[in-house]
Amino acid sequence: MNQEAAALERLCQVVRVRGFQISRMTMEAADNHLDIALTLSGSRPIGMLRSQLEKLHTVVDVALQEQAASARSVSA
Repeated sequence: MNQEAAALERLCQVVRVRGFQISRMTMEAADNHLDIALTLSGSRPIGMLRSQLEKLHTVVDVALQEQAASARSVSA
């Protein structure tokens, strides 16, 4: 994710509005971007969330990693 004011807030808002809860979040700032890893829980399709995250102008890439049935990791 490109580092800019309120970018992280927008990311969290999209996650919440799409019906997911953040159970874990790590973030590392490097140069002008943020590396963010989220562990999420929710019953909705993760593909829908991925699609919405990719629409954020500050998001460079979204990578999914499946974990347990109720938890999913998303890196932006």
